[in-house]
Parts: sequence; structure tokens; C-alpha cells
Amino acid sequence: MTDEAISPLRRRMIEDMTIRKLAPKTQHDYVQRIKDFAAFLSRSPATASKEDVRRYQLHLASSGAHTPKINSTVSALRFFFDVTLDRADLAKQASFVHEPRKLPVVLSPEEVARLLEAASGIKYKAALSVAYGAGLRVSEVVSLKVSDVDSKRMMLRVEQGKGRKDRHAMLSPQLLGLLRDWYRIARPQGWLFPGQNPVNPMTTRQLARACHAAAHIAEITKPVTPHTLRHSFATHLLEQNIDIRVIHLGHARLDTTALYTRVATNTIREVMSPLDRLTPLIAKQDERKHAPPA
Repeated sequence: MTDEAISPLRRRMIEDMTIRKLAPKTQHDYVQRIKDFAAFLSRSPATASKEDVRRYQLHLASSGAHTPKINSTVSALRFFFDVTLDRADLAKQASFVHEPRKLPVVLSPEEVARLLEAASGIKYKAALSVAYGAGLRVSEVVSLKVSDVDSKRMMLRVEQGKGRKDRHAMLSPQLLGLLRDWYRIARPQGWLFPGQNPVNPMTTRQLARACHAAAHIAEITKPVTPHTLRHSFATHLLEQNIDIRVIHLGHARLDTTALYTRVATNTIREVMSPLDRLTPLIAKQDERKHAPPA
């Protein structure tokens, strides 16, 4: 199978995704999943049969593919068959895998304080503090622009988050101070956390690596990712008896995390971010660092 043979089909699929305004990352992932399917068939995916779809799903399951990869493949196959090929009969053959929802890993406030203090430089400390202090997804953190920081209303504007929805997140006084420190040092233009090439934002992979490194330095044995900070944000607010609707993580449904609906921005402003409650913990750590040896 040559690139020339599949090029028109791939182009049509990309056009179909563009018409429906699928996110660039989604388009890239869908194309990759269909390329994998074509490699499995060793022929054009347009010639696939119901049995081919069944065999491919069996191949993914038996080869140890994780549920997220299987489900993303199913989404790509369904789009390809239903929209690009107009073969709804084939789309129905691709089935999502459901598995019990696991409890998220949550750090204690002390562990969060240690992790943030162990971050490599103010850039990563500020970015990870946004994940915890405002409960943002890692993709939302790296997509923030300088103009998204609204210090007058004490809000962070999250544009086109998951599900292509805009929303506001809380901006605590301590987080604002940290972001101002970062701005004074780096003077970012455009992206709040630019990448190595300032034209582009920091990548999610960069932030994840920084998070892993900070967790290691802080001697945290739990599996930690930037999303762990988001879970910890929600959990720590619930432990403060904050109304679940105020936590506002931008989910589409309440039952996703029990879950957090959209509320008036003045209600969000009145809530103390869990980041601000870390101040005494950080102060204690500094005291221990500078205390004279016994």
C-alpha cells in the first residue's frame, strides 16, 4: 500500500474533520489510528469488512492495549466509517470498552507544598501552581495566554478547554503573586508559559516531566502527574466543605467527578484556593531549612 493510494482518502477524512471543527490534536490522533488500522490490514482501510473490524479489536485487546487507546481507536474508526466512508454498518461494529472507574490519586496538602517547592525554577512552579491552585487540566495550563489573567476580577480565562468550552477558573491572591513574579522575570509575550521557541506554548510533555522531577525530589512515592494536582485541588476544596458546584472543573456532567457545575463568577471569587492554605506549610519548611543545626 503506497502513500499515493491512501492520500486522497486521508485528505477526505481530514476535510471531514475540518468541516466538523475537530481539534487539531483529535485530527492528528484519528489519522494515526486509521494508519495503524491500515497497517494491520496491509491494504486500504476503505476495503475493510465487518470481520476486519472485529479482528482488529481482538488484536488490540490481545496485544495488551490500554483502554484509552482502544477507545480512541474506536472513536477514529467510527468517524472514518460513518462520516468519510458513509458506512454506518461498519461503524456499529466498533465497540467502546468500559471499565470500572478508579479512585484518583490525591496528594495531601503537605505533599503538594513539598512538590511545588521542589519544582525546577519559577516557570514550572508557577505552571504547576496553576494546575493545583485553579484546578486546570495540563492542556489548559499550557494554553494560557498572558491576557487570560484577569487580576481585576481575580479570574483565569480558560479558552476552548476540553469539549471546546470557555470558562473561568479562580485566581487566588497567592497564585496571582506567583504569576506576577514569573512575568517580571520572563516578560512572556502571548503565551503565559512559552516553550523553548516562544512562538509556541510549553508542551504538556514538558510540564509532565517537570512534575515527575519535582515529585522525585520531594520524595513523594505516589504516582504523580499534573492531573494529580487537579484531583487534589477538588478534593481539598471538598474537605473544606465547599459546595461541589463552586469547584467548577469544567466537566460536562455532574457525575464525572460527582461533579462541578458552572456557577456565578462572584461565588468562585469568594472561595479560598487550596494553594493559599499552603502558605503556613511552606513557611514551616523554610524555617526548617534555615534553622541552625542542633
